[in-house]
Amino acid sequence: MADTQHGEMFGKTQQNAALAWVITFALVVLALNHGLGDSYRWFAFTGFAVAIVLLPAVAFRDPLVMPPWELLVLVLLPVVDATILGETFLTSIAIYVAVAAIALVATVEIDRFTAVRMNHAFAVVLVVLTTLAVAGAWHVAQWLADVTFGTNYILDGRSQDAANHDLMVNFAYAAIAGLFASVVFSRYFGSYSDDIETQRTPTPRETSPDSEPDPVPTLIRDQLDAPESTVRRLSRIMQVALGILLLYGLVTLDLTTVSNAAIALAITFLPALLERDYRLTLEPGLVFWLTAAVFLHVLGSAGLYALISPWDSLTHTISASIVAAAGYAVVRAIDLHTDEIYVPPAMLFAFILVFVLAFGVVWELLEFTLDWSAQQLGIGAVVAQHGLSDTIVDLVYDVVGAVVAAVWGSFYLTALSQRIAAQLDG
Repeated sequence: MADTQHGEMFGKTQQNAALAWVITFALVVLALNHGLGDSYRWFAFTGFAVAIVLLPAVAFRDPLVMPPWELLVLVLLPVVDATILGETFLTSIAIYVAVAAIALVATVEIDRFTAVRMNHAFAVVLVVLTTLAVAGAWHVAQWLADVTFGTNYILDGRSQDAANHDLMVNFAYAAIAGLFASVVFSRYFGSYSDDIETQRTPTPRETSPDSEPDPVPTLIRDQLDAPESTVRRLSRIMQVALGILLLYGLVTLDLTTVSNAAIALAITFLPALLERDYRLTLEPGLVFWLTAAVFLHVLGSAGLYALISPWDSLTHTISASIVAAAGYAVVRAIDLHTDEIYVPPAMLFAFILVFVLAFGVVWELLEFTLDWSAQQLGIGAVVAQHGLSDTIVDLVYDVVGAVVAAVWGSFYLTALSQRIAAQLDG
């Protein structure tokens, strides 16, 4: 017998299911149309959306288990616009609203069909982050297609700077759509989660990440270990070097050097502030990790970015690994703090990638804004963008940094997560 409770949980009524199926059928037809017309971007986007929408119905073998038809309309709008009118201004905005709608549906399905557990606030934040992350991944995929297969999705006859400007506009649309999702879509998850909690069949909780075996092989771990005194000494040397660079910038009236060195030096004192004000002690290795990231960035701004082309990729990888580490530690701390949220180890890696990609998109927007503002004011930019390829490569290396943090996170960050959880409990 079909599980009609699940149909009630997702769509509430048979009328919703009927409307949702009509819209889904339209999406399938449009996907096939794009595929036959060699519009592979829209074929992939629409096909992925259909797969997400149909997953509950297939899993429960119940045609009534469909998302709200209103969300599917938001998914349908940009596809129809791209099919009938070509890519218009409306498409640029609507596609990210559609992504937010898909992100909401996927979030609900993750909560319902996997061991992941999340409360209302966590789910809404995840929808916003996913919208931004998909925007970044979508453009990286198009750029890779251009480079690999000779397509012309990103540049489309424009200069690197013009294409990068349009990319930043698209990222801004994604940010707006994500915020829109956080305000409007939250009520959907609220009603879903209430029904889920009353109708869910209890499932055994997976082994806590803290009891998982160390993912870092002993040989590698031993090679990475170093005496704490040595690590602390290296951190202090880098802090002194940053202080010297700051003084040099002040003497030469170099605003870029002053701002970069001052911000970096302030960041290196963040661990001490956390320990003093919040009793969060960071291991010397983590302090060194943070200090090295800002130190290498300042060296790059002082001239190494121009002299050594891979230097920017190196700093982005390290910086992204810190962002990923912060996300890893915080998510695990929240998991330890409350039973309402649980992210099993198998899913934590995906959560970290979403977090870092979303942060990367926000950072590129901030970088673009600062660069543009400096140009308008006629002053040196604290940070600068150098065209489309620079932005895309930065996002790619953000993912590399996320992988580094995800693989080694358990070894370095378990104790920190426990201390954060203790602060939340207190």
